[in-house]
Amino acid sequence: MLLIDCPWCGPRAETEFSCGGEADIARPLDTDKLTDKEWGDYLFMRKNPRGVHREQWMHAQGCRRWFMAQRDTVSYEIQGYDTFERPLLAMDGNEGQAQEGKTQ
Repeated sequence: MLLIDCPWCGPRAETEFSCGGEADIARPLDTDKLTDKEWGDYLFMRKNPRGVHREQWMHAQGCRRWFMAQRDTVSYEIQGYDTFERPLLAMDGNEGQAQEGKTQ
């Protein structure tokens, strides 16, 4: 089982989380002008790379907050986390723990 370190709750079992797929996908600005193919590509086509990429995750059975994880799809190793409040956190020491009320 994969152990995921929620930036707010700490390490938890993968079964507590819901994967939201590939991160950093920009929604088209004017969707009314897209063709069916362009809209379908935005909704369904993903890169699915072998190696390191970024994914969206939600702690569904915990704090219910969204974050991004940088994960190697070959080894399943999670290399760091990114929240919407702060940049990528490396997985060494206590850097993966949330520091409420502290800005960086």
